Amino acid sequence: KFPTKLRAAIDEEVDPGVVEGTDLRIVKYPHPSLRVPNAEITQEELDDGSISKIAKEMLLVMYAAEGVGLAAPQVGINKRLMVYNESGDRKKWLSEVIMVNPKIVEFSDATDVENEGCLSFPDMNGDVQRSKWIKVEALNLKGKKMKKKFRGWEARIFQHEYDHLDGTVYIDRLTEEGRSSVQPRLDELVADFGEGGAL
Repeated sequence: KFPTKLRAAIDEEVDPGVVEGTDLRIVKYPHPSLRVPNAEITQEELDDGSISKIAKEMLLVMYAAEGVGLAAPQVGINKRLMVYNESGDRKKWLSEVIMVNPKIVEFSDATDVENEGCLSFPDMNGDVQRSKWIKVEALNLKGKKMKKKFRGWEARIFQHEYDHLDGTVYIDRLTEEGRSSVQPRLDELVADFGEGGAL
């Protein structure tokens, strides 16, 4: 089980609206950015500093929203980039992780079920089954390859953000019962968005 503080972080995410230091905004379901393919990031983009700038601004937005992770499509940028800090605490900046073009190379067969929320799905959450550990490959902001094994809470955050890079959102992983329980809230989000949403 997650420590209470981390569970609270899931439950108490807020919509930060305008965040000082960035023009990025969190897009809400059913914004099309959450469903379209996300492009691999090139070495050229890493070299020119544009991805580093986006990543730093994503962290600003994530902290303002009191979240623990954010994927680029959640701020309307369809690139394979994610940031997270498992503590959710901006003072613990050494725990910040920025991953470019990540991929999961191995999943555990063992799974667990925990309650998740998402900054793009305000005021709702649900139980999601995920692998207990994963092995991951990614690039850092300099284009250097990294390999990591994540367990528990960090593995869950990674899998949640990684799903966004494949156009998958956590409601896609809810049980039929879980989906039914959030459907009224989803209907509200769709109505608020208006024309052109991507379910």
